[in-house]
Amino acid sequence: MLNKIIIAIDGYSACGKSTTARQAARILGYRYIDSGAMYRAVTMYFLEQHVAVTNPKEVSRALQKVSISFKVNAKGVSETYLNGLNVEQEIRDIRVSEYVSRVSTIKEVRQAMVEQQRKMGKDKALVMDGRDIGTVVFPQAELKFFMTADMLVRAFRRQRELLEKDIMVDLDTVIENIQERDRIDTTRAESPLRQAPDSIVIDTTHITITEQVDEVVRRAISAMVKSR
Repeated sequence: MLNKIIIAIDGYSACGKSTTARQAARILGYRYIDSGAMYRAVTMYFLEQHVAVTNPKEVSRALQKVSISFKVNAKGVSETYLNGLNVEQEIRDIRVSEYVSRVSTIKEVRQAMVEQQRKMGKDKALVMDGRDIGTVVFPQAELKFFMTADMLVRAFRRQRELLEKDIMVDLDTVIENIQERDRIDTTRAESPLRQAPDSIVIDTTHITITEQVDEVVRRAISAMVKSR
């Protein structure tokens, strides 16, 4: 019997992290957690409740009212729930995308999310993707990946994703959004995006989702065998 492991997938936005992690988890029979969705859910709540993000006490009070969970739908896809409501589509809105990196820089927010994420991984058999999974949340994860891709390719992917949801955004706006998010993610003081020294780099610019998933699954099975 193969040992259970934790698979951490970090990297830039629009590189296929979530899709790859979700499909790999399904093949391996593992639980999938989209950590980015958790920060998006918090951002959505803060926007709706007009939380003053510069006020630590107000942020802490608001976080106490935030409950995030994941449920698998009839198609076998994990979806995000905020305080009992399915918000999987709403948290992908461009308005949330514009603010999520700013909210993610808040110390109290990151501490609260990291605590929840570590609890989710206590039994292992988990695939989690995000920005600091292999460096902060699970630094001892048995298998780590870092995903990247060409900026223009990332922008086209994100624009296509939004169009599929009937959200019309011009390419220049998408590029600006991604560049600003990269800047914030890589320069924030609390858990910045960086590649773990022991992670495996996957450049997704010229490969398909199927190829990405195959690479993760192949290495995961090998890691499960080695950890026995």
